[in-house]
Amino acid sequence: MHAIVIDKPGGPEALQWREVPDPELGRGDVLIDVAASAVNRADVFQRLGFYDPPPGAPPYPGLECSGVVSEVGPDVEGFAPGDRVCALLSGGGYAEKVAVPWQQVMRVPDGVDLVEAAGLPEVACTVWSNVFMTARLRKGETLLVHGGASGIGTLAVQLAKAFGSRVVVTAGSPEKIARCLELGADEGIDYRREDFAEKVKADVILDIMGGKYLPGNVKALKTGGRLVVIGMQGGAKGELDLGALLTKRASVHGTTLRARPVDEKGVIVRGVVDNVWPLVDAGVIRPVVYARVPMRDAAEAHRILESGDHIGKILLVS
Repeated sequence: MHAIVIDKPGGPEALQWREVPDPELGRGDVLIDVAASAVNRADVFQRLGFYDPPPGAPPYPGLECSGVVSEVGPDVEGFAPGDRVCALLSGGGYAEKVAVPWQQVMRVPDGVDLVEAAGLPEVACTVWSNVFMTARLRKGETLLVHGGASGIGTLAVQLAKAFGSRVVVTAGSPEKIARCLELGADEGIDYRREDFAEKVKADVILDIMGGKYLPGNVKALKTGGRLVVIGMQGGAKGELDLGALLTKRASVHGTTLRARPVDEKGVIVRGVVDNVWPLVDAGVIRPVVYARVPMRDAAEAHRILESGDHIGKILLVS
């Protein structure tokens, strides 16, 4: 098969389309002929040499994919050759084939194009596990989403609104804010011109920035608020005001998804299938796709992501 390989860390040009060995199908694995993958910020960090795949994962980038099952290994439950699926991966999505534990595989939701389905697994699992499983967002509460126009942000807006929450987003342009409002956000804050901590008080904050936003996030929390940090685009270290945290009886959670054990990922995937997929089937939630790029041109897709101009997901099509 062919896959995107990284011989040495570097810029987008480090992504090279090469012939590589086919994946080996292990016990409990599903082999997928990949129709599409999607670009995530973690792929950029891997390309730069800052985020190696966990042990046993394929060396190629790509944390999600969609496609058709071509083969199943022993002990696989619920899937057969010919099934249209999408999957949460530990790596290997930038390839023509990928083997993945069956617990991380999901059927393609009704009414969703097979290629577009590649943009759902990572964001759906990230939002469900962090906003609902960890932070336990409830109906009527306020969710603040940083990077509301990102792939994660556009899904978080739609899902939180579907569950009856008020949603506020930060974004870097009027165009991005307008798109978030179209998706259901109640308020948008231009972080280039406004201080979010002065404008909103939130029960739950979903943060991709990390250290840079830590003081403002704590300030923006309501009493009993929950901050979930899932990224470090603004640095790995920040000052935490423990006095404010204690006074508000608030909590800070830091989570990652990629390195979790298969069983933990399986619990998250089943939660997505049970709680998110029915909303996708009903058309309440839709994938937001900015561009489709041939997989062999993954370098161009990374350039688009790093420009910061996109809204929603960038797909890589086999």
